[in-house]
Amino acid sequence: MPFALVGMGDKTLIKVVSSAEMREIEAAADASGISYADMMENAGRAAAIRALKIIQQLPNARVTVLIGPGNNGGDGLVAGRIIAQESKALVRFYLLKHRAEDDAHFRAVAEAGLLAAYAEDDQQYRVLRNMVASADLVIDALFGIGIKLPIKDEAAKVLRNVNQALNERRSEKPEYINIDPTDPPAHAAKAPYVLAVDCPSGLDCDSGQLDKQAIKADETITFIAAKTGLLVFPGAGHVGTLNVAPCGIPDDLPPLKAITTVLVDGAFARALLPERPLNSHKGMFGKALLVAGSVNYTGAAALAACAAYRSGAGLVTVGAPQPVVMALATQLQEPTWLLLPQDMGVLSEKAAEMIREELGAYQALLLGPGWGREETTRTMLKTLLDKPAEAPAKRGKRSIGFLAAKAEQGEEESALSSLPPLVIDADGLNLLSEIEEWWKLLPANTILTPHPGEMARLAGLSTEEVQAQRLELARSKAAEWQAVVLLKGAHTVVAAADGRAALLPFKNDALAKAGTGDVLAGAIVGLLAQGVAAFEAAALAAYLHGLAGQLAAEWLGSRRGVLAGDVLDALPEALGMLG
Repeated sequence: MPFALVGMGDKTLIKVVSSAEMREIEAAADASGISYADMMENAGRAAAIRALKIIQQLPNARVTVLIGPGNNGGDGLVAGRIIAQESKALVRFYLLKHRAEDDAHFRAVAEAGLLAAYAEDDQQYRVLRNMVASADLVIDALFGIGIKLPIKDEAAKVLRNVNQALNERRSEKPEYINIDPTDPPAHAAKAPYVLAVDCPSGLDCDSGQLDKQAIKADETITFIAAKTGLLVFPGAGHVGTLNVAPCGIPDDLPPLKAITTVLVDGAFARALLPERPLNSHKGMFGKALLVAGSVNYTGAAALAACAAYRSGAGLVTVGAPQPVVMALATQLQEPTWLLLPQDMGVLSEKAAEMIREELGAYQALLLGPGWGREETTRTMLKTLLDKPAEAPAKRGKRSIGFLAAKAEQGEEESALSSLPPLVIDADGLNLLSEIEEWWKLLPANTILTPHPGEMARLAGLSTEEVQAQRLELARSKAAEWQAVVLLKGAHTVVAAADGRAALLPFKNDALAKAGTGDVLAGAIVGLLAQGVAAFEAAALAAYLHGLAGQLAAEWLGSRRGVLAGDVLDALPEALGMLG
């Protein structure tokens, strides 16, 4: 899994904090009676529990704990002591600096007779390299949230020699080369498994920037809350699997409770799932209208429509040009179809009026997948978003089109000047960016789902600028545009106009394929149709989408080979894992 939760109940939210916010939380906890010593003991025990799990199949495991001069080193001392007490592992400590004489945690290590070596006594760092290279598990407790980059002097030399030892083990060659692809090859000796305490040493916990000698972890266990830099690249690439432990800090501690950014986990997502009573019918789960597809992009409409159904919507209608409908109607049995005016296979500006006439029957609307970027489609989008001067009291019968959801004949309609809950994706966003002051046309809480390039066009920035400030930009633009912004990518960001934000735990290149965004957009509109609020629908769908990508990669045995259709097929299992 991309991250795990250590010792937290289902109702606990995993907050995402800066280093400054973390220090404020720790100070408040200390003032409330949970001392810094208590927090260190709790953090070290949580790290030890995770370490013991890692080495449980190695009865005589060798564990090397790298100890820094600060609180992070104290956590490592506690962890190493507990590992030695509760297992048969050979635990060794390597200290960057001598600890203070009154350091109770180091005194406990010394009284237990555990081996400790010091950098200042290790002139050529041979002891360090040997302790790292010979270990089954290396616990990195050198530097935590207080580190400033670049790392210099003795600390830089220690990090360089740690990496040298790790690389030497990784570069060992097998005893022979097996050319039979069906027979497991002989492997070189396995490199030590690296568990980072709070954050990998050399990673800036605020910016996600890395020192050139930063240690790359297989796992990181962080405490109380996830640090922002653990979820930002390039640093996120050094985190490995992320674990979060609460260290005895209550959820209602004021500075922790005030944090509005969360890391979405299974418990958070599970709480957002709409109920499905056993005595239900399709009308209870909403109707979604997807305006999608063009002659060159028929698959987008299919993927989005099936994802809307897979997410639980009761009825899904696809509004599309004739070439799309003709291509898909015989293949997809579940959606109904709305044949929309087209110009050379793309939606024409005349489609806006017909879409407006249909909206009274739907609880959610998706615009954009597979549209293309023709001027007539842009005009259609602007016309659709503009409020009409006069709306009919009743919707008349259509003279063209395939099956579509209808209200009962003679049913009174509300004015059509407002749109149902709305998602705009893909080329809908690209066309939107070409409309002057486009954000003024959007209904409140419209969900925008840009990838970094689309976000750059919407915000008038470069893609590099977007990637450098993903969380901050998504949050500020959500407030400015009064929309929900779902910024795709590794650790997808979801931000609401009211300041709430959520980060997703997934960093999976299996989703880096054409069409996976259509699956996500369809899942969002399907959840909206079921009555899930905009921010929650975006966060829940993003979690299901990321989990489905991971499951698909596991099914196929490769992240490289995952297709958008595989992600779609994995959505039911992802939902099943939530309950």
